[in-house]
Amino acid sequence: MNSPKVDPGLLSSLKWRSIGPYRGGRVVAAAGDPSDLMTFYFGACAGGVWKTTDGGTYWENISDGFFQTAAVGAMAVAEGDPNVIYVGTGEACIRGNVSHGDGVYRSTDAGRTWTNIGLRDTRHIARVRVHPQDPDLVYVAALGHAFGPNEQRGVYRSKDGGHNWERVLFRSEDAGAADLSMDPNNPRILYAAIWQVRRTPWGFSSGGPESSLYKSSDGGDTWTDLTDNPGMAKGLKGRIGVSVSPARADRVWAVVEADQEERGLYRSDDGGTTWERTNDDGELVQRPWYYSHVFADPQDPETVYIMNLKAWRSTDGGKTFAQVSTPHGDNHELWIDPRNPRRMIQGNDGGACVSFNGGETWTTIFNQPTGQFYHVVTDTQFPYRVYGTQQDNVPSRSAHGAILWGDCYPVGTSESGHIAVRPDNPNIVYSGAIGSSAGGGDSLLRYDHSTGQTRIVSVWPEFYWGWGVKDQRYRFQWTYPIVISPHDPNILFVAGNIVFRSDNDGASWEAISPDLTRDD
Repeated sequence: MNSPKVDPGLLSSLKWRSIGPYRGGRVVAAAGDPSDLMTFYFGACAGGVWKTTDGGTYWENISDGFFQTAAVGAMAVAEGDPNVIYVGTGEACIRGNVSHGDGVYRSTDAGRTWTNIGLRDTRHIARVRVHPQDPDLVYVAALGHAFGPNEQRGVYRSKDGGHNWERVLFRSEDAGAADLSMDPNNPRILYAAIWQVRRTPWGFSSGGPESSLYKSSDGGDTWTDLTDNPGMAKGLKGRIGVSVSPARADRVWAVVEADQEERGLYRSDDGGTTWERTNDDGELVQRPWYYSHVFADPQDPETVYIMNLKAWRSTDGGKTFAQVSTPHGDNHELWIDPRNPRRMIQGNDGGACVSFNGGETWTTIFNQPTGQFYHVVTDTQFPYRVYGTQQDNVPSRSAHGAILWGDCYPVGTSESGHIAVRPDNPNIVYSGAIGSSAGGGDSLLRYDHSTGQTRIVSVWPEFYWGWGVKDQRYRFQWTYPIVISPHDPNILFVAGNIVFRSDNDGASWEAISPDLTRDD
């Protein structure tokens, strides 16, 4: 059968346009200009590098046309020359929907132009650290491939601005560098966290005997293993976050993924020789493979921050923590001005935000078009609605024109799943997610535009958040399929480890398949 011919002139008249919404997406990399108080940068996990020169009121993309990847995992502005910026691509908070990068980029003109300077096969870069006086001396913590063994893991050093690289710390092809901290008072002192981790399409393994913590006192030439020093968490470890205090010599913080009896925040006051666990609160270490971010205050040795689902601050040496209110949950990054700790930029799953009063208030995250969408669909009415499940946000719509956040509205509380709209009645929308506040392990929702009602129609309406997989009645993927039958719009299918069918809008469900997994 011959395909119908299309006049190329018709296609040439089509143009891309952004339909928004202006809403930030996940940010794990951010930094401020150490001399220009209103200039900040952030790297979006799916949107490149952005810059503001007015304290976060307006952001401009500065990497388009230069970067071959949109995924940013780390960045640093050279304190000795703020025109020099290094960006490591590929985020190291390796979710199932993680995007890899293609090495390190450098700018010598405050972000106007960029050059790829190597380490292309590191895939996921966790940290970039620059010597405070020498902008050409730079270190990179490379996690490496998320889905397989990789030789290009570990800590790298360049003494000539990235023209040449040498690997100064390597554990194995299965364990890469997840964090790196430099003592600004003595830049020869470095602390590096090594993480044994592997993602597969069907699972995830965080931790192992090669997860470890190292220290160098000679700029990376040699390293000392601190992993099992007195007071440190015993047994197998997972991801470790590390931060040296600029305000007190030899004080180091480490947030450690380990067994429940050993996990928590650890502090050393002798440069890592001995350790003390100062806090074991589970809220500081939940989902440690996704977080494990700790940041020492540059001027107060008793103040330390932990970024997790919530943002936390301690002012008593890590004994107790109080929540810092940020514009969004799932917090990852924090850059604190070494000269003025009340000036900071913070990155979370909703974007990047700036504070000039120590985190009491923040700039908006609704001025960054960097949101990540799992799925996008349209319905059958005219003008049609556009639906999207956005990372850490809910499905939204707008009919036409320039779409602002105010033009959108939720049709449920689903974040990650598919969306299905009835072809015969576009007022009826089904959307799904995993473990959302709507309840249910599969959290399937039915929304009716005509009434504005959202109804939970989950297959098994039991809240599974935090349960082990073996204890769940049914198992659903983070973004599980939802399909309306093309033959009968009254028939709805969803699939977990078992395929389910409903002919009454999800009021009841019938299992129509055996367990399609190995059930292991």
